[in-house]
Amino acid sequence: MADLPIETDFWRITESAFAWDEPEVAESVFALSNGYIGTRGTLDEGEPGVFPGTFMSGVFEFHPLSYPEDGYGHPDRGQAIVGVADGTLITVEVDGEPLDIRHAPLERHARTLDLRAGTLDRETEWTTAGGRRMRLRSTRLVSLTQRSATAIRYEVEAVDSAVQVVVRSDLAVNRTARQVDNPDPRVGEALTQPFAPCFHRVYEAGGLLVHRTRGSRIGVAAMAQHDVQLPAGAHVSTSGSQDEVLTTVVADLEPGEKVAFVKYLTHTRSADDSPTDLAAQALAAMSDARSRGWEGLAADQRAFLNGFWDDSDVEVDPETDLQLALRFDLFHILQASVCLSNAPIGAKALTGPGYSGHTFWDIEGFVAPTLTLLNPDGAARLLRWRASTLDAARERADVLGVKGASFAWRTIDGNEVSAYWPASTAAMHLNAGISRAYTLHANATGRPLTEIAGVDVLIETARMWASTVHQDDDGRFHLRGVTGPDEYTGVVDDNVFTNLMAQRNLTAAADACLAYTEPAARLGVNQSEVDQWRAVAGAMYVPYDDLRQVHPANDGFTTYREWDFEGRRDAYPVQEHSHYAKIYRRQVVKQADLVLALWWCSESFTEDQSARNLEYYEQRTVRDSSLSAAVQSVVCARTGHLDLALAYLRESALADLRDVRGDSHRGVHLAAMAGAWLALVSGFGGLTMDDVQLRLAPRLPARLNRIAFRLRWQGSRIAVEILRSGTTVRMLDEDETDQQVWIDGRLLRLTAAQPVTVPLVEPRPITTTPRQPPGREPRT
Repeated sequence: MADLPIETDFWRITESAFAWDEPEVAESVFALSNGYIGTRGTLDEGEPGVFPGTFMSGVFEFHPLSYPEDGYGHPDRGQAIVGVADGTLITVEVDGEPLDIRHAPLERHARTLDLRAGTLDRETEWTTAGGRRMRLRSTRLVSLTQRSATAIRYEVEAVDSAVQVVVRSDLAVNRTARQVDNPDPRVGEALTQPFAPCFHRVYEAGGLLVHRTRGSRIGVAAMAQHDVQLPAGAHVSTSGSQDEVLTTVVADLEPGEKVAFVKYLTHTRSADDSPTDLAAQALAAMSDARSRGWEGLAADQRAFLNGFWDDSDVEVDPETDLQLALRFDLFHILQASVCLSNAPIGAKALTGPGYSGHTFWDIEGFVAPTLTLLNPDGAARLLRWRASTLDAARERADVLGVKGASFAWRTIDGNEVSAYWPASTAAMHLNAGISRAYTLHANATGRPLTEIAGVDVLIETARMWASTVHQDDDGRFHLRGVTGPDEYTGVVDDNVFTNLMAQRNLTAAADACLAYTEPAARLGVNQSEVDQWRAVAGAMYVPYDDLRQVHPANDGFTTYREWDFEGRRDAYPVQEHSHYAKIYRRQVVKQADLVLALWWCSESFTEDQSARNLEYYEQRTVRDSSLSAAVQSVVCARTGHLDLALAYLRESALADLRDVRGDSHRGVHLAAMAGAWLALVSGFGGLTMDDVQLRLAPRLPARLNRIAFRLRWQGSRIAVEILRSGTTVRMLDEDETDQQVWIDGRLLRLTAAQPVTVPLVEPRPITTTPRQPPGREPRT
């Protein structure tokens, strides 16, 4: 866990000194994005820096995949996010001496991420080798209202002496380090210089670059323009080449004088448009951005965020660090989605190169439900993208020898790129997890499934399950050779989570065909097929260990040999210290699997079963995945272990602000961020999304005095406040439609004029507080 020099208040995260042991962690924490374009949180001058870059959703390059042995159905090429033209680099020289904060005597250095303004602010004061005091101020924003626009307000001031200042402002492509750690020289060849030039233009104070990726053939146009304020005698010039536009300002400054400018950047992308069309789009976006000006863009940014926080804010009293962490998490979730367009949200969004920019099922599992409750339009864009990959999923199903559609485990364009099939292709549960996001969205928003192509997704995934199950002599249906969410238990029979999720997927598809006859007819669904889905769902086998009185994560799991947790307490992550041939045969759990079923399929377990299952798997779960803590938090809260739930919530919420896992340098953990918010509202709020009616079961751990959160349900803005004296639920707008709300099993009517208040229930846990493997307690 990193010890980061952060000062915080309720809405700002401030780096008070540049003393981070790993500056690349700050690059992720301070990243700005809008879901279409994103920049790493690097210093203006670029150094010290580790993973600088500007990324666009859906912009990637192909690269070769190598296998020691060939095999049918293996993906033949990988995909990796590649940095587009980066315009964040602005260097400054004072009397010929470049600013480098590692060596310059600093009087002050601070960078602040302002969650209400949506800006990254920086102020640095230093003394040059010649004894001249200087001051640099900059503010960076990626517009949440104009998807193509980034802007940087920059000024450098001579404080006490006359100096000559040279500022160089860059827009350059093919300079971002390749994002795949692979020694194969063919990978380096594909990714080191991924963009081929189409053309470039140079203007007085800026320029335009148009490129296309060499393999994936995605076109990107990038433009920079500077609105400059200079003292008399200063000079501005711009030079350019096919991969770079460089604007230079030279000025002699007297004490108190400044070089100041606003740098506007615009990016556009398309796999279909011509370079000329892309250039025209970038020019139009530039005209729009400059017409708003810095003040207009900043005002738009704040107004947009005011609306978001009015709908979505969280409060946790008295743990203000947790409250700030949750706000930080929500800020990044918003950034990842607000301008999303015909592209996925990657596991790291646009904050870094981790996982090569791929999206996974946990985006639909955790991020999509969070967006559904806070920014439903963003959730809809995400779900429409996944539905747009159905043809690729159908092709993959054909390769696998099943019907319907089988979605990719990891991908950027919808095609499978995972080279390790036991933890990807065999993890068929992802299809049910993705399908679940569509039904939850329809439940919570009241919008039809057809708006997000959800009926198509449900039908094709149901066909996959129906053609995959095996019916035994006893008439029960089984799923053989699958991998559940726990990647330390691979290629097993009857994983409980998978079987229960498949059951729900089949039932949801059958219900959707009854409600939406037109798309069902279009896809050729008949009554016989629907009846088959219901029959399979009704007879799905769910293993149970009568001796231990728990559900095995998969058939036989509870009979595996135990893992030596005490003797190997320092050997984590497990996968880096033991071979999978051993891991797969032991009772060691990487991430919540059966416990995730206790949350997502809670109706399938009694209270006693949930309590005993949690107690059993807590002792065997090592949380080598960032996804696990939030899941464990929810189930701990629902089984009455509120203090433990709070500890897990803190681990999930603070994953990146405290670099809990030591890997935030590759980008933020977006699903864990969403999971943290869901742990608050689904764990302590008791919110369920499995019904069209709002259902809550509020709980409050001993360390907290108050929890408050907001969300959208069926078109209404809802506020929930949990106090020792009781829980109050109210509508935030006067003209909202009345709602029915269930609180701890009581059906109440909620109106705009009359909030509802109920006493707080104090839970009585069935078991003692579960213990964890030695050394794997929540990291708080």
